[in-house]
Amino acid sequence: MPHIRPISDLRNNFAEISKIVHELKEPVFLTKNGYGDMVVMSIETYEKKLFESEIYFKLKEAELQAKQTEKRFSHEEVFSSLRKSVLDKVEEDNV
Repeated sequence: MPHIRPISDLRNNFAEISKIVHELKEPVFLTKNGYGDMVVMSIETYEKKLFESEIYFKLKEAELQAKQTEKRFSHEEVFSSLRKSVLDKVEEDNV
């Protein structure tokens, strides 16, 4: 169940809101005049949401690319290519 509080609670009950966002790792939705105004969350929760958003975007991009071609790669081909790229980068850095 979402935590919905009036924006005045940010000033009057900051410690309680901080406890919710840190211990429960859930956002608190703040209202102003009965309407949604802001969301407060811990930095950890924000970074997790940002990371999940980036992963979703990359998966969506890969899905769109996959629709443009019928070519598929096995995991052996992918990892072989990655190893080669890493080794090439290491050799480049050592020169």
